[in-house]
Amino acid sequence: MSRTLMIAAALAASGAMTAADPAAAAQAKRATFGRMPDGRTVPSVTLTNGKGVSATVIALGASLQALTMPDKAGERADVQIGYDTIDGYLTKPEFFGATVGRVANRIAGGRFTFDGRVYNVPVNNGPNSLHGGTKGFDKVLWEVTEVKDGPAASVTLRYVSPDGDMGYPGTLTTYATYSLDEQNQLTIEYRASTDRATVVNISNHAYWNLAGVGSPRGAMGHLVTIPAARYTPTDATSIPTGRHVSVAGTVFDFRKATAIGDRVRDGRDPQIAYGRGYDHNWVIGDAVTPTQHLMARVVEPVSGRGFELWSNQPGLQFYSGNFFDGTIVGKGGHIYRMGDAIVMEPQLFPDAPNQKNFPSVRLDPGQTYRNTMVYKLFTER
Repeated sequence: MSRTLMIAAALAASGAMTAADPAAAAQAKRATFGRMPDGRTVPSVTLTNGKGVSATVIALGASLQALTMPDKAGERADVQIGYDTIDGYLTKPEFFGATVGRVANRIAGGRFTFDGRVYNVPVNNGPNSLHGGTKGFDKVLWEVTEVKDGPAASVTLRYVSPDGDMGYPGTLTTYATYSLDEQNQLTIEYRASTDRATVVNISNHAYWNLAGVGSPRGAMGHLVTIPAARYTPTDATSIPTGRHVSVAGTVFDFRKATAIGDRVRDGRDPQIAYGRGYDHNWVIGDAVTPTQHLMARVVEPVSGRGFELWSNQPGLQFYSGNFFDGTIVGKGGHIYRMGDAIVMEPQLFPDAPNQKNFPSVRLDPGQTYRNTMVYKLFTER
């Protein structure tokens, strides 16, 4: 049996939430989360199932604003750090729950060559471009195009990025669909098409604290499993060197469940010192696959809350919340500090437009870009 199947089988035996009633239907409820500075309304949609799970999506950044799930005692808590109102998302967004693109992660020097032409994109992370630049997909207001109840309640949002937006070629039309079913599966699917050859790498930047927002335990006690034998080390500015390096014998080996806090501050590894913790890409595969595969499993042992993350993408960017410094006041007035939440981003590899040996981020007219990620939520008893 493969490692992926072994882990999935272990989850099935671990005491996941009760199976759904086939006749049950999840619900989607529209609301308004606030207004943009120009007066435009920011819609929100809350998806709710019959098992005590709900997810709220806001149109600003097509973002996951909240996700509430029960612990092993049945106590529900929001496990997404962010803000209670629109103001924080406008003034200090930090990519909380956001859709990131056109090109998620970093592009070295904000510069790449594509089809023989040099493109410059905004530098907003040291010397590099991060998550699409100064006004990436996380900072624009998406259009809500469909809201549905049913076996899987869902909301679909659309954003049309014009040719030249943030320096990228081609008009890119992107759809983000969030759905929640009665099996406690939260699915996020991104689809994009272009009228001109371009580069695309879209992901979701949800910040997870399975202990619950504001819990003094933070996220460093979370047990993480990543079924990857290799990762891509970086330079001091978090740009991959181009190599694939074995995780064996390093602090990057999460093939067995390991608490993040056990090794996140082990500065003997220069990679940890570069990023002040984990902010690296794990090599799950070498290409986008037609079906989904296991990317990670995360459990908070005190509450029992957990998820498996599945996707069709070859890379997983794991970020351990290293740069929260107490200057952000978030939900419920809680101050966010280092290690309060983690991010797991299924995607293509960082700096792929500049790395010939990495899976391609190219998208041509007539093709459809697709990144489908499924968070299989569970509670261990």
